[in-house]
Amino acid sequence: MKALAEAAKAASSRGPAPVHLWNPEHCGEIDIVIKADGSWLYRGSPIERPALVKLFSTVLRRDPDGYVLVTPVEKLSITVEDAPFLAVELASEGEGPDRLIRFRTNVDETLDAGPDNPLKFEEGEGGAFKPYVKVRGDLWALLARSAVYDLVDLAEEVDGRLGVWSRGAFFPMREAVA
Repeated sequence: MKALAEAAKAASSRGPAPVHLWNPEHCGEIDIVIKADGSWLYRGSPIERPALVKLFSTVLRRDPDGYVLVTPVEKLSITVEDAPFLAVELASEGEGPDRLIRFRTNVDETLDAGPDNPLKFEEGEGGAFKPYVKVRGDLWALLARSAVYDLVDLAEEVDGRLGVWSRGAFFPMREAVA
């Protein structure tokens, strides 16, 4: 755990660590759970220091067998209930294909939706509308309720599909209802 914290601390000063380059042996599991609401728990208790959550988020990766916290020398599995991040704010400027939609996550990362950070839309329980934005690698942020409302307000119909533009890419939400 100490090596993990030290690697995360070093990485946090310059953004996410190059976890895609690290391939240590799997060391087991650590009792960290990222809840669907974006909160992080360690051994069932909330991690109340935002700086620590931010540090750990810099060494997070999704492998084919699940989510891991990884350093050059260790890899520990964790549990993620839905998405590891929550997009808590949305800002938009421009219109149509020239629109830019920018998100801020619960760990204060900002990202612009577009070809490198696409939006995807899934159906949740009871047909709930669940939009996500790609953060990096195979890590996604679920949009918080307020950001969902802001996103839906930006929707427009293009070729019979309802969706949003950002950085020249159109992200269809669903077929438009006549």
